[in-house]
Amino acid sequence: MELMRRKTLPQGLLGRAIDYALKRWEALTRFVEDGRLEIDNNLIENAIRPSALGKKNRLFVGHPEAGERSAVIYTLLDSCRRHGINPFDYLKDLFTRLPAARISQISEFTPAVWAKAKAKPVAQAA
Repeated sequence: MELMRRKTLPQGLLGRAIDYALKRWEALTRFVEDGRLEIDNNLIENAIRPSALGKKNRLFVGHPEAGERSAVIYTLLDSCRRHGINPFDYLKDLFTRLPAARISQISEFTPAVWAKAKAKPVAQAA
């Protein structure tokens, strides 16, 4: 690419493409050095696509507060899905325990923390 770069116009499409690749060469080739790294991020893109599409679809729900509230609920449900949690079980436990919780305990009710807490008794029993 460096040889080809000398033969191309700097502002031409090929020249700009080569400049782009050369400036990012280390990042572009990092996966070759470490076999654990993927060449692309398609797995992540596919995992977050439903959430991203949902956010876009919920922009127009009628009232700004309704959109914000539904975004919070759908975000919780998507987070449950990503952590392998049954949303019904999570929400049932959440709505049962949340009224008696202190504000300092709120972080304990995230799907990620909830999933870890539910997984511990199973691991200890084994």
